[in-house]
Amino acid sequence: MLTEPTMEKLRQMQLRGMVAALLSQSQDPEAQALSFEERLGLLVDEEWTQRRNRALARLLREAKLRLPACPEDLDYTPARGLDRALMRSLVACGFVREHQNILISGATGTGKTYVACALGNACCRQGLRARYFRVSALLSELTLAKGDGSYPAFMARLAKTDLLILDDYGLAPLSVL
Repeated sequence: MLTEPTMEKLRQMQLRGMVAALLSQSQDPEAQALSFEERLGLLVDEEWTQRRNRALARLLREAKLRLPACPEDLDYTPARGLDRALMRSLVACGFVREHQNILISGATGTGKTYVACALGNACCRQGLRARYFRVSALLSELTLAKGDGSYPAFMARLAKTDLLILDDYGLAPLSVL
């Protein structure tokens, strides 16, 4: 088999995961003992995994979450007052798919932003688009977008967002658009 032309074609088709897996298989004597279907399955699995990882990285980057919070790292100590069952249902992101809103309230310093970012992370893991804004920053961006004519495009991008996280509402004076 001519592996170099095959790898070049895979690169041109942007199948980077398959290229990496094929290189790995060609150097692994145990892989040579596998059947064609098993080796092909490993190639496809690697491509699928790499695509999912790139998509997740893109969604997390676009979300611009304030904190690198993960649902697995939530603190359920009694002082925190988080209901584990409620959080488990929120992390499933059913409320996002049903176009419902949630409001996280509590005293300053209790971790509301962390919980919100963990929910944003959970949405990204499920292939949903999330976006984090401090309310004052969002209002500033809206004002600038109106001024420079990019308001329709900005609103179109917001409309494609599945979960919009608005944080620090009321901490700064709200400006009128």
